[in-house]
Amino acid sequence: MAIKKKTTTKKKVAPKKKVAPKKKVAPKKKATTKSKAKKPAFGGYAINFAGREETVEQVFGNKPIAPSEMTKKIWVFIKSNSLSNR
Repeated sequence: MAIKKKTTTKKKVAPKKKVAPKKKVAPKKKATTKSKAKKPAFGGYAINFAGREETVEQVFGNKPIAPSEMTKKIWVFIKSNSLSNR
């Protein structure tokens, strides 16, 4: 019994083309606004504590509390004293 040899053919590879380097383009600058007016507070809230005489102990109490409880007590204080613009 004779064994047949497989014949393989090599694929021809096309030569690589040289590519010219791309020119760098400067990024466009953003347009600046002429007036630097004060922006409103983020979220639409403007809270003013000016002239308040309360201490931290009067608002939060004397015992240690969690940050989430601090936030709740601050908002209760703001709403009860009408310190917000809403």
